Amino acid sequence: MITKSKKVKAKKHLGQHFLTDLAIAERIAAAVQTNDEEALILEIGPGTGALTQPLVRRFGQRVLALDVDEESVNFLRQQEWIQKGSVHQGDFLLFPLEELVSRGPLVVAGNFPYNISSQILFKFLDIRESGLELVGMFQKEVAERVCASHGSKTYGILSVLIQVYYDAEYLFTVPPHVFNPPPKVHSGVLRLKRRAEWPENLEYAALKRLTKAAFNQRRKTLRNSLRAGGFDIDGIDAEILKLRPEQLPPLAFVKLTRQLTGQ
Repeated sequence: MITKSKKVKAKKHLGQHFLTDLAIAERIAAAVQTNDEEALILEIGPGTGALTQPLVRRFGQRVLALDVDEESVNFLRQQEWIQKGSVHQGDFLLFPLEELVSRGPLVVAGNFPYNISSQILFKFLDIRESGLELVGMFQKEVAERVCASHGSKTYGILSVLIQVYYDAEYLFTVPPHVFNPPPKVHSGVLRLKRRAEWPENLEYAALKRLTKAAFNQRRKTLRNSLRAGGFDIDGIDAEILKLRPEQLPPLAFVKLTRQLTGQ
């Protein structure tokens, strides 16, 4: 077990639950599969460094740690095992990533705060041109939703958008007692690896808008939900419009986006 830091207290308003089990931290770090030696490894929310340490052992100076919590940042900057200049204070959702992605491919890792986990995934999609891989811990139901197949009750907006661009794999479940403080729910670790091929000439913003419109009224047929979302559905296959959004695989959403936007 990792020794608890007396200098850093978990803050409820930041959604902090510090991982205390070294074996699980090692498993998460080992799950990163990139073999690109130019890739930067960005850890979001390092806290007391439980995951940071095995990442540094694997990837050395390529690891950058980003935390919004000043107390965590100051604690990590005092550690001898991490290179000076590798720990930054900032909010990933607001952090200007242009400089990082201009330096090369990016791998994102972390024990992500539950309260912003979906937003982290949407931000990762925004940098998909540079984002090679993501490995991290989420609330179990979020991880399952990301990896869900069409036809599942948990299949939704994130499932579609992520699976168009990434292979999503649920790796393992983590119980509450290995955190300080323990969360009220189980966690799940997933891995996203960029697909070798993406749909060509597809406007992501159009795909996102259509997918959100479809799932905003998931119990209705696509005919009703897309009309309510402002789409002109004339000329769309009537059999498709009879379906509910969870019945369409990700590539069917791609095809529908092309048809509705003339791409």
